[in-house]
Amino acid sequence: MRFVADESVDGRTVRRLIADGHTLVVARTDISGKKDPAVLAEANARDCILLTEDKDFGELVFRLKASHAGVVLIRMHGALGDEQAEMESHAIAEQAERLHGAFTVIKRSRLRIRRD
Repeated sequence: MRFVADESVDGRTVRRLIADGHTLVVARTDISGKKDPAVLAEANARDCILLTEDKDFGELVFRLKASHAGVVLIRMHGALGDEQAEMESHAIAEQAERLHGAFTVIKRSRLRIRRD
């Protein structure tokens, strides 16, 4: 799968997903300094799923109706970096076919996938 990892995404998650064989554009290095709407537009233009820990992308998608190729919002309160990366990797692998075009929230105890 192809992702744009927002600046909020932990480096361990980025490294784990790359190790899993996913392609990642890392906002922190590849498209640094862009505001949220521009990051979402960049992911959409590249037909990549946006990976983020920033809830503001929910507002862009649902309230402002911003176009997107898919968003995965990580809400893993209390998980340690390596544990978080492992759980996210597992969730993405398990739900890969459903992520494109959806707004997905990954939490420690559940995963929610919503289509517009």
